[in-house]
Amino acid sequence: MIFNTKILDMQSQMVTSLQDILKFPSVEGQPDGDMPFGKDVHDCLMYTLNLAESLGFKTKNVDNYAGHAEIGEGDEIVGILVHLDVVPAGEGWDYNPYGGEIVDGKVFGRGTLDDKGPAIASLYAMKAIVDSGVKLNKRVRLIFGLNEETGWKGIKYYLDHEATPHLAFTPDSDFPACHGEKGIMVFEASKAFKERLIDGGIEVLSIKGGNAANMVPDWAEAKIRETYNIDSFVSAYMEDRGGELTLERKDGITTIHSKGISAHGSTPEKGLNAIAVLLDFINVLDIEIGDLSGFIRYYEMIIGREYNGERAGCAFEDEDSGKLTYNVGKIDLTPEGVKMIINTRYPITTPFEDVENGIKESFKPIDLEYKLLDHMEPIYFPKDHPLIVTLMKVYREHTGDMSEPTTTGGGTYARAMKNAVAFGGVFPGDPELAHQKNEFISIDNFVKTAQIYASAIYELAK
Repeated sequence: MIFNTKILDMQSQMVTSLQDILKFPSVEGQPDGDMPFGKDVHDCLMYTLNLAESLGFKTKNVDNYAGHAEIGEGDEIVGILVHLDVVPAGEGWDYNPYGGEIVDGKVFGRGTLDDKGPAIASLYAMKAIVDSGVKLNKRVRLIFGLNEETGWKGIKYYLDHEATPHLAFTPDSDFPACHGEKGIMVFEASKAFKERLIDGGIEVLSIKGGNAANMVPDWAEAKIRETYNIDSFVSAYMEDRGGELTLERKDGITTIHSKGISAHGSTPEKGLNAIAVLLDFINVLDIEIGDLSGFIRYYEMIIGREYNGERAGCAFEDEDSGKLTYNVGKIDLTPEGVKMIINTRYPITTPFEDVENGIKESFKPIDLEYKLLDHMEPIYFPKDHPLIVTLMKVYREHTGDMSEPTTTGGGTYARAMKNAVAFGGVFPGDPELAHQKNEFISIDNFVKTAQIYASAIYELAK
């Protein structure tokens, strides 16, 4: 609690720093010279390192793959693992996603929660510790990862070239402390189309949708050639099943636009998958017979608008972490074939092989090809682990909330090393807006988060 006043005195400076860092559209791009994740991400790193230097910290740029800011002394290192990259903004924002606008005591922008807001809160938490004059017996490193949303190459490079912290937390989840994270698998499902019968049915020319595997897609579109008017089908579908479908006709081609609700890929129940809605609608139409229509019909049989793998061969759940989630994040379909990118989060106690085998079995009837793109094992800490106990003590002292540690479907940097857990920064009951439009953090919560992190850092490093 001794750091609260220091942080309150820096509130205006903290908010300005947050607004500044939000202005970088730091979505991973193509490598550019010695900038492995593109110029936007690189510029965000340089801004952050310069800010840390201006606050009096030691900093290091690790070959443009990552960086850190350090305080304290000692042989052991306490790590705070954050990331500066973000997912694409998506559509439908009421505010500039890279503007850092303040409305009603809230700062809006992509990354306010995931993970630039917590990164800035952690930086000023360290500043409060330094300004208070307390002595630390360990070094504290705030480590800046650069492609957490897309592959973890940056944090892996960092840990290969720098000392690994002895213990760490990552402010990239929810409060209170998180003692378990579901397993994550990202895979590709694909099929080449060969057979097609020109039978007078509607011709599907293409279906595209989604921005990233770990986002519930908020858009999808299909281009078709109508052999009969589908206006009444659109109206009837939306009345019966919901969703938002609109038609655009030009030069004999009809584009069906599907508007969904974006959400984090780990919580598909909080969004509306525009791809699922679009395929569900096309399934009610009379489309040309062939491999393409066979795929759409089968998609409805094994996936549809469900998101817990109920028909996809992987409806697993456990007491600690709940149900598996199954998110079709991207699709690219043409008359030649289809490719989907799917993000699945499976329960902590479920063997990966059981999930993978179930999915493969569900693909067999129409010969969908399965290709694993990425996999992260679940992590689990008992609730009486010293790291969990310390973080829970700090959280309870600041909030009075005596709830138990949680588990999450999110995939955080806690998986990057041993003895690391996720801790904050979304408070219980607050909206989880990571990867959604109009992402924001309230200034009050931003300040409270920094105060909690200052105490946590001190307790771990004193």
